Amino acid sequence: MAIRPLPVPLMKDKVARVAVIGVTGAIGSAFSDCVMELFPAATLLAAGRTLPLRESKDNQTAPVCIGGLDLGDEDSIRDVCAQLVSGGMPDLVLVATGILHDGDAFPERSLKELDKGAMEHLLAVNLIGPSLIMKHLLPHVPRKGAFRMGVLSARVGSISDNQLGGWYSYRTSKAGLNMMIKGAAIELKRRNREAVLVGLHPGTVESALSDPFQRNVPSNKLFTPEHAAHRLIEVLLSRSAEQSGLCFDWAGKEIAP
Repeated sequence: MAIRPLPVPLMKDKVARVAVIGVTGAIGSAFSDCVMELFPAATLLAAGRTLPLRESKDNQTAPVCIGGLDLGDEDSIRDVCAQLVSGGMPDLVLVATGILHDGDAFPERSLKELDKGAMEHLLAVNLIGPSLIMKHLLPHVPRKGAFRMGVLSARVGSISDNQLGGWYSYRTSKAGLNMMIKGAAIELKRRNREAVLVGLHPGTVESALSDPFQRNVPSNKLFTPEHAAHRLIEVLLSRSAEQSGLCFDWAGKEIAP
């Protein structure tokens, strides 16, 4: 599926508020820069674990920085979401949270490497946290008008595409996230038929998350965070309401469940 041209001339006037959740990560930070470039007059709400240091240029509105996000604490998620909607529901939401490995816990190559604590942590960050963000944000979506939300997912969350096995915890967390996006999109459509909620796969991005796994990635398939952010925003803005609930890669191609 080819990407339709980014409708910036239309969106510039209609996008007044944009939320980036997970702004302290590589892709989240790049999302913020991309948003400030595309929509300089819009209010950027940048949320993360810590208060991100974001600078605005002369023609840009200064970002609103929100710290204290803890994906393992629903009260924290509720509080951050309340701050995001306090001035009105954002027109565009980008959720850039997630982990692949953490400390000594790396993607499993076999069942014998499964660790209960490590698996629970990945599920908490990659599945439960984003699900609770949807829980506390989507009820505030207006019943009419355009709204778009993209949540970082991964191709390895596709059950039908899994031909290699392994990476049990990560695959499972992303497969579960894709199902949550599908279900939430169905419920969201009952509230607002124009709303779009999709999963987004960035490809392999140069970051601390992917660093141990970059060795065998072709150079033309290893993206900078800035490239990935621009492409994913293009994809999100060019989706139709009929595509809500699906998952797309950086090239705009649908990823099969």
